[in-house]
Amino acid sequence: MSTTLVVPAGTSYVAGAILSTVFLLLGQTFAVMKQRGLSGIKYPQLYADKAQMDANPKAIVFNCVQRAHQNTLENLPMLYSMTLITSLKYPIFAASLLGTWSLARVGYTVGYSTGDPMKRGNALSVLHYPIIFILLGSSTYTVVQLILAGI
Repeated sequence: MSTTLVVPAGTSYVAGAILSTVFLLLGQTFAVMKQRGLSGIKYPQLYADKAQMDANPKAIVFNCVQRAHQNTLENLPMLYSMTLITSLKYPIFAASLLGTWSLARVGYTVGYSTGDPMKRGNALSVLHYPIIFILLGSSTYTVVQLILAGI
């Protein structure tokens, strides 16, 4: 028995947007590894403690880079869920939002990587917050449409 899978037009853009988050995570991972080495913070320690930060300014930078990476990981499950739900009816819109979110997170990471947590909020990074709410609204709207259509 043969089954045909119908993929909506624009799904390749969603795949590209999801892949953009992989590149974002790889960049953040390499930044964390670099700063871990420069700061001397050994595994399995997740963050530098206060004494380490007081003794070594590079430990502060390590904590900031690590936090940018951790925060991205915290956000991705909901972003993937909302993007995939939205893409059931609006794949190009969903892909555009997630791709823009990835770009905004680059700005967030670069700003945070200065060692000054306040610099994580810059002209590029501020886009990631509204995108989360737009995806929440669009995924909710998509689910309601699907329920009303009896799917």
